[in-house]
Amino acid sequence: MGLPYCAEIWLPGYVKDRVRRLGERAAGGESVGRVWVTLADHYEPLWRERDEGIGRERVQRWRRQWPGLAERHRDGRGRPAQYTFFYPAEEYRPELVEGLAELARKGLGDVEVHLHHDGEGEQAFIERMEGFKEALHGRHGLLRKVGGRIAFGFIHGNWALDNSRPDGRWCGLNNEIRLLRELGCYADFTMPCGPRPMQARMINAIYWATDDPRRPKSYDRGVRVEQGREGDLLMISGPFGLRWRERRFEIGELASYDPPTAYRVRRWLELAPRVGREVFLKLFTHGAQERNAACLLGGGLELMLGRLRAECEERGWELRYATAWEMAEAVRAAAGSGKAGEAAR
Repeated sequence: MGLPYCAEIWLPGYVKDRVRRLGERAAGGESVGRVWVTLADHYEPLWRERDEGIGRERVQRWRRQWPGLAERHRDGRGRPAQYTFFYPAEEYRPELVEGLAELARKGLGDVEVHLHHDGEGEQAFIERMEGFKEALHGRHGLLRKVGGRIAFGFIHGNWALDNSRPDGRWCGLNNEIRLLRELGCYADFTMPCGPRPMQARMINAIYWATDDPRRPKSYDRGVRVEQGREGDLLMISGPFGLRWRERRFEIGELASYDPPTAYRVRRWLELAPRVGREVFLKLFTHGAQERNAACLLGGGLELMLGRLRAECEERGWELRYATAWEMAEAVRAAAGSGKAGEAAR
């Protein structure tokens, strides 16, 4: 029988991360140069609906309101805020994706791959992913080609990456990490998921996971990018920790029931993974849902982006807004693991 809140999974890694950072601070090694911020949306326009009219309304809300908001918040280079829509393959509708592609073409964000699946075989998974990649790239001008093949960032639906749920639901593939690598996945952005069995034991880290096709949840542990060795899949995790003042978990989620606050912004910067002098803050939301869209576009993102900028300025840290792709490239550069990929739209 496990500990409450699955503490046996995340607590050892969390304590180790806190001790390591306290040691670095005591040794004068906490110098920070830049903070990279990625807003990763598990964007599901047909959430709880099969009505494409509702899906269009959800997309139109972001098309109308995100450009002005992004333009009002610029980073240290003068670049507008960026937003990455991880769009679910099973909800592909050309008209809905095209609305988001328009924002990408305006230089205000990007579109990557999200997927909910349950018990399909390996070949069906490969065919679905290949078809979706080709549609995003060929029909909408999204994603990129690296080394001659289409590359993509990935978020797994229901947190069930690599068949990690104890009941085996919402995936079914113990070799999913290897399959993602072979399909062209440049990084996974699924974690953290909080005090759940699917949570990785690597906490507040950016690392390489190596697949064991005989077992699920191969991303549980890995090698930190700064150690110089690569694996099968780059794991870019968001902040995970405790908000002592509020007696809550912090997993970097932007939601109507947990809006961004000045305290949360400070906590994110304390918890976010670091590589050298670079901080990588990946936040997530489900922004197609009306209650979250109302919170975020109705003032939540405005306040959050303003507080992030103010906090970085106060600390003397340079703020950089990044798409998921740009964050992965910045991670690789910070880790010294090679030159940026040869990419083209």
